[in-house]
Amino acid sequence: MTEPLLAPSFLFRFSVPCRRLKTPWTAKGIDLDAAYGIPSFGELEGRPLFAELRMGWDPAGLAFCLRVVGKSQTAWCRESRIEDSDGLRLWIDTRDTHNIHRASRFCHQFAFLPAGGGNLQKAPVARRLTIHRARENPKPTGDGLLRCVSESFHDGYELRGWIAADAMTGYDPNEHPRLGFCYAVIDRQFGWQTFSLGPDFPIEEDPSLWGTLELADS
Repeated sequence: MTEPLLAPSFLFRFSVPCRRLKTPWTAKGIDLDAAYGIPSFGELEGRPLFAELRMGWDPAGLAFCLRVVGKSQTAWCRESRIEDSDGLRLWIDTRDTHNIHRASRFCHQFAFLPAGGGNLQKAPVARRLTIHRARENPKPTGDGLLRCVSESFHDGYELRGWIAADAMTGYDPNEHPRLGFCYAVIDRQFGWQTFSLGPDFPIEEDPSLWGTLELADS
């Protein structure tokens, strides 16, 4: 069969709802049921699905729960090498702008690792990363605005995280209920599971390639 000239997901801009949280984030994380699921349109290109991502919102911020299963290898995570580590990357544009190719100050990249932190490299890690070639950077984030907890299993892990509103320049669900959005679950064993386009495209730096997260009230 002839290979397509363009990836099928390149032809579409995907928009999905993100439900409002029913309970607040706690020190133990948050439970999100299947109604909070965020799809991966990489299925259109035949890419494997090995992770389940769920996300919710409220005026105080965004929460997620990620579950990766079926692994035969331990996740590789290092706080000193976040961009090379297994885990979750989230890209958020609080203005949902799709006509720019370089990130504005409203564009953010967050990394969450299930391990790699602390003296024994077993603590989860949450960081905001700069976006390559960004025209402007968001305002600096203070301590405690990014949080995560993790649990390891024999064949994977669960990672729960929180992004406080103050960690996102311009986050205002009332005035701007649509967020530019992309995610990538990165795994040395399985590769990349993404929201739509894969790593063959510059999704890490080009907001025009991201989709949309609609902050729904229910």
